[in-house]
Amino acid sequence: MLPEKKSKLFIVPTPIGNLEDITLRAIRILKEVDFILAEDTRQTAKLLNHYNIQKPTSSYHQNNEHRILDGLVQRIEAGENAALVTDAGTPGISDPGFLLVRECLKKSIEVECLPGPTAFVPALINSGLPTDSFTFEGFLPHKKGRQKKLEGLKTEKRTMVFYESPFRLLKTIQQLIETFGSQRQAGISRELTKFYEENKRGTLMELLEHFKSKEIKGELVIVVGGSQN
Repeated sequence: MLPEKKSKLFIVPTPIGNLEDITLRAIRILKEVDFILAEDTRQTAKLLNHYNIQKPTSSYHQNNEHRILDGLVQRIEAGENAALVTDAGTPGISDPGFLLVRECLKKSIEVECLPGPTAFVPALINSGLPTDSFTFEGFLPHKKGRQKKLEGLKTEKRTMVFYESPFRLLKTIQQLIETFGSQRQAGISRELTKFYEENKRGTLMELLEHFKSKEIKGELVIVVGGSQN
């Protein structure tokens, strides 16, 4: 049972694909909290139903987080325990979470983050590129500031990790080639932990040719080797 003390906000990572990739502790916390905040309640319902978790859920996403923030904090201050989940992975990593965590800490509300799935970790290790030092860049800006961001990474010596959607993958690889050169080593992971998981490694040009020849589905992680100059 949850300890008899002041209420908390629990940050609960959820599977990035395979529903078995959730910890026993995460399941227990989701069953014990008073309510669950979910990026997409329909998506989260699939997970909750799979583990027979029956708790009230509310939407918490980038389009409403500013508007509902104060009300959520007041509920936790009043004694309710809350869990924050995202559609997949760890909240706050390229997903909503930062604002709520920051506000809770300002109000001296305890925040507890459980360890769990994050897509960039298996992708980084699968790439075969150096893992001792890396920089996680998340999603590149869609338009404004995109090229400036890439230019700023041109001389980055650490391994670089990016998230990308299937609709922009080819464009992004082409831009990486224009900025870093066609022979820069890289790896791309697609559909991690799912039945059609794919991990492809090679030069940026080789990766471009590979993905040009196929239909691209699923969220992707791009890992690019650092500059050798």
